[in-house]
Amino acid sequence: MNPTLLLAIITITFALVFYTIGVFSERHAQTLKPVHLLFFGLGLVCDTTGTTLMSRLVGAQAASGIALHQITGGAALLLMLAHFLWAAYVLWRGTDKAKSNFHRFSIVVWAFWLIPYFIGLVIGMSH
Repeated sequence: MNPTLLLAIITITFALVFYTIGVFSERHAQTLKPVHLLFFGLGLVCDTTGTTLMSRLVGAQAASGIALHQITGGAALLLMLAHFLWAAYVLWRGTDKAKSNFHRFSIVVWAFWLIPYFIGLVIGMSH
């Protein structure tokens, strides 16, 4: 296996782990805490790294499903960035109510993120 591909797979898997921990620990805590922001940030960094590595490998390939994967993956990265920035804002400026309701946004972003994750798995298994 190509070492770059292996590193991309590992970092994207870490993104899944970190983001899942952040989202569900926030939900369990019933309020947004700095540790959740840390996990959101780690997930974002890992996903960005893995996506960058995968993009280098794919280059200009026009394989089936790649366009959908690129569109949903790009949208997911933007949502993760918005989620991270909004979480930071809510932590430092938000009300207690905003902190306790933030998990609703988190679960939506996490669920959307799973779409390109699973499309990538399907594409990877079909090659």
